[in-house]
Amino acid sequence: MSASPFALPPAPDTLEVVTDRLRLRPFVETDLDAMAAYRGDAEVCLFLPFEPQTPADIRGRIGHLFGGTDLEGERGGVVLVIERVSDGQVIGDLVLFHLDPAAGEAEIGWVVSPAASGRGLATEAVRALVDTAFRVYGLRRLTARIDPENVRSVALAERVGMRQEAHFVENEWFKGRWSDELRFALLARDWTPTS
Repeated sequence: MSASPFALPPAPDTLEVVTDRLRLRPFVETDLDAMAAYRGDAEVCLFLPFEPQTPADIRGRIGHLFGGTDLEGERGGVVLVIERVSDGQVIGDLVLFHLDPAAGEAEIGWVVSPAASGRGLATEAVRALVDTAFRVYGLRRLTARIDPENVRSVALAERVGMRQEAHFVENEWFKGRWSDELRFALLARDWTPTS
């Protein structure tokens, strides 16, 4: 078996992605209250790997990623807030993490406020993240893990062009039940850039 030919380019020093309606940027301390407004909602957290969160909970879970743009390292990852351009309101956040440098692969995830749903904002944000993962970070493959009962996230993964590669049945004890897990993936070569 030979070594992987993939080489990860250097992480950007700064990162800001602007779409027609949104700005994606690394989250900072002053975003905690806005993030807790939706991450503190039990319905939002139903399929997420944490219970409703306070600002202190968010800081404890992902505070080491404040302002970060680097995927590498044991605790590497990028968390970007989704900010509406029109009013500067934080309406969600995105994560790019679990880097496998030899495979050029990372996982993506998203959390969006229910108050922002139904307008295509989540799709716009995730498309921008996927584009950034391939264009800026030079990744060759992205994955997402989604509970099949989370029909909105399944539909979002499909809307951005991810394909379902696996369905694991009752593979994890999660929040008081045996839950299934869908694995979605997308290769850079199959991606249609946003612009």
